[in-house]
Amino acid sequence: MKSFLAVALLGTAVIGGAAFAQSTQPADRAAPAATAQSADAKMALKGSWRASKLMGLNVYNEANEKLGDINELLVDKSGKINAVVIGIGGFLGMGEHDIAVSIDKLKFVEEPVRTSSTSTSTTSRDTTTGAASTTTTNRNVNDWVPDHAVMSGNKEQLKALPQFKYSDYN
Repeated sequence: MKSFLAVALLGTAVIGGAAFAQSTQPADRAAPAATAQSADAKMALKGSWRASKLMGLNVYNEANEKLGDINELLVDKSGKINAVVIGIGGFLGMGEHDIAVSIDKLKFVEEPVRTSSTSTSTTSRDTTTGAASTTTTNRNVNDWVPDHAVMSGNKEQLKALPQFKYSDYN
């Protein structure tokens, strides 16, 4: 029993000594590279928009009539946006007509929509949770999302376009 205990203690000392002998990389050597990279990345991405925030973005025409909203962004394997799927019309997702248009057909605007009744009023914008909030933020600050998109045409013209289907089953 004593010899077993002695062997166990000796083995623990050998293994523990090897673990203590390992050196770790000093934290100050790796830290500057990480902070410099994140600051540079933020500056390089300034003016970009978050794709998740483009989903649900309202689409208007030049006459400030709401046409629909963005349902999907179709991206190729290299990361380029091939098309934007827009839901036209409908109510709570029922009766909506999906169309796919190239992204160059949309003009993204970072100012609130102007109504015809007054030039200083703002419209409400849906957030990602679906609740409406009035736009009161300073639009000079990059908040990673445009206020809305503008596209030429009216609802009748866009509903006349072929419906976009993800597969033959829908």
